[in-house]
Amino acid sequence: MTATNTPAPDAAAVPAPTATGPAPAPRRLPGPALVLVAMVVLHTGSALATELFQSLGPAGTTWLRLTFAALFLVAFAGRSLWRTLRATPRGDLLVTGLLGVVSAGMMLFFSEAAARLPLGTATALEFLGPLAVAVVASRRRKDLVWVGLAAAGVVLLTSPWSGDTSLTGVLFGLGSAACWALYVVGTAHVGSRFSAPHALAVSLAVAAVVAAPFGAPGALAALTWQTAAAAAGIAVLMPLVPFLLEMKALQRIGKTTYGTLAGLEPAVSLLAGMVLIAQTPAILQVAGTALVVTAGIGATRAESRR
Repeated sequence: MTATNTPAPDAAAVPAPTATGPAPAPRRLPGPALVLVAMVVLHTGSALATELFQSLGPAGTTWLRLTFAALFLVAFAGRSLWRTLRATPRGDLLVTGLLGVVSAGMMLFFSEAAARLPLGTATALEFLGPLAVAVVASRRRKDLVWVGLAAAGVVLLTSPWSGDTSLTGVLFGLGSAACWALYVVGTAHVGSRFSAPHALAVSLAVAAVVAAPFGAPGALAALTWQTAAAAAGIAVLMPLVPFLLEMKALQRIGKTTYGTLAGLEPAVSLLAGMVLIAQTPAILQVAGTALVVTAGIGATRAESRR
């Protein structure tokens, strides 16, 4: 889907006909591949972002990433963004703005959780959001087994009996899960009315404004050229490229395929933590991640059969 006022294609961009007929259209990367690439880039950025927490704080790091990502997208979209905004109904703009508010909450909560918990654990908690959406959409009682399986996985991941897990971190992770659930619902609506760059430019600009009161004071007080450059680079990895790829993927594949692939998020996050920031998981964390991944994939497949 594209924006409602997408200009007509330039004649120069149309493939010239050949002696045997029209030139084939350029092949697009399949939707599932977009989701997998987005996932790897996303969790690479999330892992690297934790390295800035000590100097900028979780909220400050998140605000800088959102701000840089919004600036990059607004500059990239250029005049076409303003034409789109003028032609878009106010109701659609409102929903896109609300998506920005949800995006800010999702990223702020996740950063605070990742500052207190292993990256894989924070991601598994956040993933409970889209898992809940899949189970609710299924509307079958027997699919509640996936909720129980995910709950068991979270218990193994957090090991509450050990007393070592941050309760505050768990609560932040659950807050991020609630925001992700709303983000899944909102993205489907917004993605059908805007092109991906325009939708993200608006939503991320709103997200940066919403996150400013929480992150700007601490980030600006500790900002250096080095941390600013690092935050700008990480902004490309998370949220700019993954959000753009996921929105495009949702325009090419169904929710079932997307949800099945998204079920791998906790596992990818666990691997990113191991490889990039040396977070070696315990056996219980690996087992808990496996349960959450299984629950996510199972719930999505159940939704497709409803």
